[in-house]
Amino acid sequence: MNFTHNKLEKQLCEAVAYIQESFPALPSVAIILGSGLGPFADKLENPTMIETVQIPHYPVSTVSGHKGRWVLGELNGKSILAVQGRVHFYEGYAMQEVVYPIHLLAELGVKTLIVTNAAGGVNLSYRPGDLMLITDHINLMGDNPLIGPNNDRLGPRFPDMSEPYDIELQKIAEQAGLDLKIRLQQGVSAALKGPCYETAAEIRMLRTIGADAVTMSTIPEVITANHRGMKVMGISCISNMGTGISGEKLDHDEVTKTAEKIQHNFIRLMDETITRFPD
Repeated sequence: MNFTHNKLEKQLCEAVAYIQESFPALPSVAIILGSGLGPFADKLENPTMIETVQIPHYPVSTVSGHKGRWVLGELNGKSILAVQGRVHFYEGYAMQEVVYPIHLLAELGVKTLIVTNAAGGVNLSYRPGDLMLITDHINLMGDNPLIGPNNDRLGPRFPDMSEPYDIELQKIAEQAGLDLKIRLQQGVSAALKGPCYETAAEIRMLRTIGADAVTMSTIPEVITANHRGMKVMGISCISNMGTGISGEKLDHDEVTKTAEKIQHNFIRLMDETITRFPD
């Protein structure tokens, strides 16, 4: 995709028109579900679904565990859009293609975005199965989705990143975790390109520079969401400890299985947190 101003706007216009045929009115809250966390969408009541392969210009996920589906439904009476699956930079997409779904959500009126992922634990006090509230991030992917000519209609040339994850939304999630007695860590997420897992030396480096967890996704989406004026909240499932910490070799299937094992607590936390979001 060559994301010139006119081409991107044309693509977004075509996609919006298509989606509005199935979803005449969309909610202001959307959640992107990472590896092993897709079943949250199954909890939504009165669901309406769109396969992302049907959405014009939407990139197709090639990773197992990422269905590629939008589910519009209700959670305790609150309307929400769940995005089951994402595309990753390591799949060979351009960074602007990776964040196309974020631009589309913004065009459709989404104001609050929840991003979730499976992540490797870097902080030695973490353990597999923990949930981590993302408080900040470090972009080590060697790219940025905002590189290139800026479209002032979409967002500012130099967006502020002093609060990439909304403080008030973090407070809501933190209190929900306390009330539910769910172990909820808080920390900084780092993103590397992947797709190989990090070396033990890289994990030590990440800990030295202040990262608590590491992922291969999410941060480009957060940058773009901030560019588009969205409020963002992020949750990581600590699916494994980084290389060299536990001594175990890493495997994507095992990562997904760990995420699946804590689905119950993840769903409880999201259920309670989203219910407490201001209207």
